[in-house]
Amino acid sequence: MKIGLVDDRFIDLDKMNGIVANIPNIEIVFSTLSAEEAYEHIKKDSIDLLIADIEMPNLSGYELADIIHSYALNISVIFVTGNSGYAVHAFELNVHDYIMKPYPKERLVKSIERLMEKTKATEMVGRLFLKQKNDIHIIQKKDIIFIERSGRSTTIYTKSGPIKTYQTLNELEGELRERDFLRAHRSFIINIHYVKNFSLYAKNSYIVNFEGIEEQAMITKEKVDFLQHNYY
Repeated sequence: MKIGLVDDRFIDLDKMNGIVANIPNIEIVFSTLSAEEAYEHIKKDSIDLLIADIEMPNLSGYELADIIHSYALNISVIFVTGNSGYAVHAFELNVHDYIMKPYPKERLVKSIERLMEKTKATEMVGRLFLKQKNDIHIIQKKDIIFIERSGRSTTIYTKSGPIKTYQTLNELEGELRERDFLRAHRSFIINIHYVKNFSLYAKNSYIVNFEGIEEQAMITKEKVDFLQHNYY
């Protein structure tokens, strides 16, 4: 599990580092006193868990969690704070835990271990089983960039390359009910996390460009408006 730590007080950040670094199967991607630096990492979706103080100058931990929630990023959040006043709002953002300072080491360790167990339990749900002629191909849903239906076949563009299947978009859409995926057009399903930009193609449609690949998808103006209202 990849973790990011942010607290504007060095003594509190140092304590978090000391605890988290000794948990097996954990990688600390960043540890910073700056919420702005943490935000840059969050935009890249480079972590699985953010452990953050709430009250920090310029950008608060609550605002970081709100960004994660609003953009539907696949990042869990644990607040470690001296202020109990944000608890109700924190759980509205579906944070994993809310830990009050000062706290014993075991409190944070158990919270992270509980999240790791929860992640393992849902790992199979995060896989897509693709029916092919004589095989069943298994891929991680989070690795899907977009899906295109052309003629009688469907191409699933993933981080590691394209995969062909004869399953229809309607069949695949039923398997991709996560908030990450959107039926952007009658011939396309897109993963919103990989979208780089939209380019106007016609009066009621746009071309979708993605991070990491040259292939493009289509999206209707109606779905662009939907994305802006509900995600961005």
